[in-house]
Amino acid sequence: MSAATPTARSAGSPTQRRVSARVGAISESATLAVDAKAKALKAAGRPVIGFGAGEPDFPTPDYIVEAAAEACHNPKYHRYTPAGGLPELKAAIVAKTLRDSGYRVEPSQVLVTNGGKQAIYEAFATLLDPGDEVIVPAPYWTTYPESIRLAGGVPVDVVADETTGYRVSVEQLEAARTDRTKMVLFVSPSNPTGAVYSREQVEAVGRWAAEHGLWVMTDEIYEHLVYGDATFSSLPVVVPELADRCVVVNGVAKTYAMTGWRVGWILGPQDVIKAATNLQSHATSNVSNVAQVAALAAVSGDLEAVSAMREAFDRRRRTIVRMLNEIDGVECPEPEGAFYAYPSVKALLGKEIPLAAGGSRRPGTSVELAEVILEEAEVAVVPGEAFGTPGYLRLSYALGDEDLAEGISRIQKLLALARD
Repeated sequence: MSAATPTARSAGSPTQRRVSARVGAISESATLAVDAKAKALKAAGRPVIGFGAGEPDFPTPDYIVEAAAEACHNPKYHRYTPAGGLPELKAAIVAKTLRDSGYRVEPSQVLVTNGGKQAIYEAFATLLDPGDEVIVPAPYWTTYPESIRLAGGVPVDVVADETTGYRVSVEQLEAARTDRTKMVLFVSPSNPTGAVYSREQVEAVGRWAAEHGLWVMTDEIYEHLVYGDATFSSLPVVVPELADRCVVVNGVAKTYAMTGWRVGWILGPQDVIKAATNLQSHATSNVSNVAQVAALAAVSGDLEAVSAMREAFDRRRRTIVRMLNEIDGVECPEPEGAFYAYPSVKALLGKEIPLAAGGSRRPGTSVELAEVILEEAEVAVVPGEAFGTPGYLRLSYALGDEDLAEGISRIQKLLALARD
């Protein structure tokens, strides 16, 4: 076999390696992989119900779609526009941010990105040098640590569990801090757990970060999806002295049911935003102008459609928590935000589950349990390994009420057969 063949060059010295070590180390997005598998099985005729993707089941509101359709016919949007975003959209994001969180920024502190994922990566890439550590509360959304590693940083996990409502304490954060720590990631409401930090907890984290001169990246994508007595608090508003060392990531995907439109943004100090804009000018240039005009209509409009979606999510939240907690061996705290339930299934691991075709399986990990649930109950869930905490499952309740009830009923029936 020639030394130039793919097999021979797949490993070994840098000159033999076909894919860079940096990119080769990236894991596939677990949530998108589960969603893709569920859709493939459904296309093959199996009645799979998917709890995998964090995607509202509602269509994008009509007024947003109409704005995009008009933009398609406007020649001014057929050309390159500023890499950092349409000026009118940046101004609207400034106004929306002040309205929704009380945070006052200038248009020069805004960078419009191709969705929240690009915002996260560019923020880390702009701020991190090789070897810089970032404290990452876990369970975490699967993209955060991968973005940190791509930027040359080192994610340092700090794990919280169901006993604290998946909230980390300042004491835990301090225990993880070293002389290499540059940043801390802070997310409330949280994906995958739905945890929401109180204003007092937000203040405590912010003052700790300020005291030690740390940067903070805070992801506010679920700011409008809070329930019951929980309230959203923006960290740079609660701790204003941290604003000069804080970057805020947000976007239209979750609030306005616009996951496919791919519009997010970063807010931060002017020098950081200028540097991130330079990066984006070489990576992608401007975000699609049609999508930017749609986002402009979204953030400039009222929150009536958002309120209707939140009401539906709240109803589904209560249903899924109740039904999950009816399963022996499952413990599911009530999420206060976002649209995810994150039950512990540790008590089910190692139990014998009879299979429809005969025989049985004893899943020893939440990955294996998720496989059994998909194959036997035809329900797709994401195992906790994807979020840094084995022994859990993530279920998005951003799907129709009937599918939600049917899907959890199937899981109930399957797991009721589990035995020691």
